[in-house]
Amino acid sequence: MLDLTIAQRRGARLVPLAALAEAQNIPAGFLEQILLRLRQGGFLASTRGKNGGYSLARSGAEIRIGDIIRFLDGSLAPIACVSHTAYQRCSCPDEARCGVRQLMLSARDALSRVLDGATLETLAESTLHAFESDGLKPDILMKLVPQKKASSGRSARQEPEYLI
Repeated sequence: MLDLTIAQRRGARLVPLAALAEAQNIPAGFLEQILLRLRQGGFLASTRGKNGGYSLARSGAEIRIGDIIRFLDGSLAPIACVSHTAYQRCSCPDEARCGVRQLMLSARDALSRVLDGATLETLAESTLHAFESDGLKPDILMKLVPQKKASSGRSARQEPEYLI
C-alpha cells in the first residue's frame, strides 16, 4: 500500500504486480493474494491486461493505517478482553479492577491513536522525506522510473529502458 501511494504521488496511475513484488522481494503469487484481499476490502482498484496494474481505490489521505491493519489482521487489542471487535471475557475474577486489563486497555488505546492518526499519505510523505534526505529513491520508484541504457557509442540519444 505504501509503494502504491509513493508511486502514485510520483505520477504512476497503475503499478504492475511484478514491480510491486520485485520492490518488496515478495513472490508475485503471494502478493497477488494480499492485493486481492485489499481490493475486496475497498482499499485497492485493479485493471487487467498488458498495461494493467493496481492503484489505490481512494486517496492515500483517506486511508488510515489502522483500518488496513484491522481489515487484514483483525483487532488491534493485545488481549481479547480489551477488544472492541473481538471481545472475549478473560479468566480474571474482577475484570473492572484487573491491573493487566487496565494496562492492555491503555496499550490498545495508544496503538489505536497512533495507527488511526496516520494515513497512507502521511506515511508516504515521511518515507519519501527520509529517502530524499539520504539522496536515495524507494525501490518502487527504481522499478517504475525510466533508466538510461549504457552508452554504446552509436548515438547520443538513447531510448529509456523501463525496469518493469
